[in-house]
Amino acid sequence: MRDPNNPCLFCNVSESGCAHENVLAYASYDSYPVSEHHCLIIPKRHMKDYFELTKDELTACHELIKIVKDEILTKDKSVKGFNLGTNIGKVSGQSILHCHFHLIPRREDDVENPQGGVRSVIPNKQHYKRKK
Repeated sequence: MRDPNNPCLFCNVSESGCAHENVLAYASYDSYPVSEHHCLIIPKRHMKDYFELTKDELTACHELIKIVKDEILTKDKSVKGFNLGTNIGKVSGQSILHCHFHLIPRREDDVENPQGGVRSVIPNKQHYKRKK
């Protein structure tokens, strides 16, 4: 099995696949999608995580996130929301150690109870009751 970190899969735009790009980042549809049209937004410069991004790289990623979001909404009317996130470090679930953002389309009833959204990374913390 190939190690996606040696060499870094995301440093090779042509190997990762490119749906959209700008000078500092590119978008690639996920090879292991959580839902249909799950896309990754990847800075071109190799750095391990979000905290190493420059302001210009953040802006470039943000621009691509909006382009991909609009594209998904145009081609799939069943999409009613999104999860947007990044894993930082192996303990958070980051498996490719090159910064990237997940844009995951969500549909009505795709899970029984979506409350808590990204909190579900720790399953027993997803559902909660609001304090009065």
